[in-house]
Amino acid sequence: MPRKEQLTITDQTGRLDKVLSSMMPDESRSQLKLAIDEQRVLVNGHVEKPKYPVQAGDQIEVTIPDPVPLDLEPENIPLDIVYEDDDVIVVNKPSGMVVHPSPGHPDHTLVNALLYHSPLSTINGTYRPGIVHRIDKDTSGLLMVAKNDNAHRSLAQQLKNKTNLREYIALVHGVIKQDSGTVDAPLGRSPKDRKKQAIVADGRHAVTHYRVLERYLNYTLISCWLETGRTHQIRVHMKSIGHPLAGDPLYGPRKTIAGSGQFLHAKKLGFKHPVTGKQLVFEAPLPDDFQRVVNRLREQTPGLK
Repeated sequence: MPRKEQLTITDQTGRLDKVLSSMMPDESRSQLKLAIDEQRVLVNGHVEKPKYPVQAGDQIEVTIPDPVPLDLEPENIPLDIVYEDDDVIVVNKPSGMVVHPSPGHPDHTLVNALLYHSPLSTINGTYRPGIVHRIDKDTSGLLMVAKNDNAHRSLAQQLKNKTNLREYIALVHGVIKQDSGTVDAPLGRSPKDRKKQAIVADGRHAVTHYRVLERYLNYTLISCWLETGRTHQIRVHMKSIGHPLAGDPLYGPRKTIAGSGQFLHAKKLGFKHPVTGKQLVFEAPLPDDFQRVVNRLREQTPGLK
């Protein structure tokens, strides 16, 4: 079933197409323009052109059609399964693996591997079966996956209610002076670069807490835990306070630690089991390449064993 998004213009200004893009960061600009062209966007009940200047109080209804089903092929790809029962799977995803298929990555994803291993929930259709939450391609670590629709609804509600636990380990540039901190800044698609997220005034609420684990000569190892799960949240938030992630090709400096992408690992994951209600907590050690870099930085830092 197509879904409808109801939006209200408050202090946003500018063209309809650009404002929609900033207010709906999970949709591509081309898809939103197509929606306007196909008259699936109504402003105060009327069809408007992409260049229509929005005004405070405008009520906008956007109809998002069902995604075009992808022909997903189960693939016999090895999985690092940390936990599994009849309802959920907890998997330790390696860096470099895309979570679910998309037009740019039609196969060899975590979903292709999971489909070979087990039936998955159907709430997300054939596009993202079983996937309740995501981590970036080059981020490693723990993901919870639903094997049936009841489990999916429970896990998704826990995410919405912010009752689950998600803790990450990150290596960032620079030496953070304070032992802990919080970044509370709204995130949305960058108006300058469509591939990036950015802190924008009308973005979606996003909160990241962090704590220093170790300080090196020019880097800091931190633990991060999330109140929200926005795209690239830790990467953008840490850059915003002057400490971008090491190895980050999108938000980091050119001179950084070589690797397969940003040094970010989803170390700890906790949630209530959707059937038994039991609190489950899982941990995954740092990947070998991440650990080797940490060991090297420790050796190079005087006074740190």
